[in-house]
Amino acid sequence: MLKSARKKPRDPEGRMPLVDHLRELRNRLVKSLLAFIPLMIVALFFSKDIAEFLSSPVPRCLSELDPAARVGKCAVLSQIGITSPFTTYVKVGVMAGIVASAPVWLYQLWAFIAPGLHRNEKKYAVSTVAVGTPLFLAGAYLAYWVLPHAVPLLLSFSVDGSVNYITVDDMIGMTIKLVLAFGLAFQLPLILMLLNAGGVVSGARMLSWWRGMVMGIAIFAAIVTPTDPLSMIVMQVPLTALYFAAVGFSLVNDRRRRRNAGPELSDDEAAPLDLRPEAVGPVEPVAAAPAPVLPEQAGGDADGTPVRRVNGYDDVT
Repeated sequence: MLKSARKKPRDPEGRMPLVDHLRELRNRLVKSLLAFIPLMIVALFFSKDIAEFLSSPVPRCLSELDPAARVGKCAVLSQIGITSPFTTYVKVGVMAGIVASAPVWLYQLWAFIAPGLHRNEKKYAVSTVAVGTPLFLAGAYLAYWVLPHAVPLLLSFSVDGSVNYITVDDMIGMTIKLVLAFGLAFQLPLILMLLNAGGVVSGARMLSWWRGMVMGIAIFAAIVTPTDPLSMIVMQVPLTALYFAAVGFSLVNDRRRRRNAGPELSDDEAAPLDLRPEAVGPVEPVAAAPAPVLPEQAGGDADGTPVRRVNGYDDVT
């Protein structure tokens, strides 16, 4: 009871001293670790199954004496070194724990950033999570789908009579790299839509980039995917379609914004004048101020009373 009474009220705008920011960051990290560590421990019990799942796209040979191994139709899956099985075991458990605890540490990150955001920025951040997560999962699924088709295609370029040895560590690393590449690349339309919603880039400007964007997507797909045309095409075609979808969204959003904001004027265009007549109310008479009396016009009667003179004559004249 006493502790809650001493607790300081939170600033509605999220402002706090640096020490309080560091303390809150520490608390968010502790909560993230409390979610990550148990999930990592659980994942360690299934680490072998997860490694088997990640390396399943490799067509395996039973041994190097298998005839299919000498014509490039399969490969021998191996682990080299005494510590390699253990390091692979731990690496898979850690990565599985990070992925499984992602909802918790993403929420903690959002809760740490949110108090300093304005209302519209919070709305965009929530939309980012709502749209970005399905896009990432779609990219990850597409990457895992393309691996069983890409690996045999790559093995088909083997020299006749040679045997391919693929380590489990390399295959897991290749799978994770491709999944991350596809998942992060699928965030491109979300980034473009956020830039448009924030008023940074217009839809017409995005559309004018289409040649460079198509070429850039092709180069990016050739770099991050394995050196086979299938993976490159599988990444390039959906990304290009998502880019044009983001352009379409931005054009519609710009049209809606112009309709709500009314007509806009260019810098050298004058605003239209409103020439409609307006009703005029009754005019009250205003008493005219007396004209100033110059020194040479000043005079007086015999009793000393000042007489106002205009053009050299008094009021009577």
